[in-house]
Amino acid sequence: MPRQARLDSPGTLHHVMVRGIEKRRIVDDETDRRNFVRRLGALAEETRTPIYAWALMSNHVHILLCSGALGLAKFMRRLLTGYAVSYNLRHRRHGHVFQNRYKSIVCDGDSYFTELVRYIHLNPLRVELVKDLKELEKYPYCGHGTVLGTPARQWQDCESVLAQFGRRASDAKEAYRKFVAEGVTLGRRPELVGGGLA
Repeated sequence: MPRQARLDSPGTLHHVMVRGIEKRRIVDDETDRRNFVRRLGALAEETRTPIYAWALMSNHVHILLCSGALGLAKFMRRLLTGYAVSYNLRHRRHGHVFQNRYKSIVCDGDSYFTELVRYIHLNPLRVELVKDLKELEKYPYCGHGTVLGTPARQWQDCESVLAQFGRRASDAKEAYRKFVAEGVTLGRRPELVGGGLA
């Protein structure tokens, strides 16, 4: 049965999930993590693709983005192919790094948007890459800290996220921080990922 075409028009909000082939790791160390994040940021800036939330795990990644003029398919192809080639060269390996096709869910509505931002940014805490929310704010492989200002990343659209929480930046950051904290007890949210990924 042929694959269904993805909704891929500019301005469409997507929750994208990519898993390593056979659930294997997609990053082995800090160099791999920095490489993936650098490529994501450079491509977002080059293509003017707004990225609102993201979290890089050991064997998968979540990205909440709005497809730009390049379109989602081309954006993801460039990101994943470029990273896979560099990963294979560095680790002297051959073959696929990622599962054959990324998963994307088209998103609609402000409440769903904020729920997804929270869900994605809590991933490192859920899988115990960090021990608490304070550590999550400093974790460099997730967009949560960037929304709060540390570290600053020009390519991440924090303004659109914070606009959902208030007009003044300081108030919006505090409301966002509280909103994320309230999500810790919600655990895994299969309704936000269509089942498959943590």
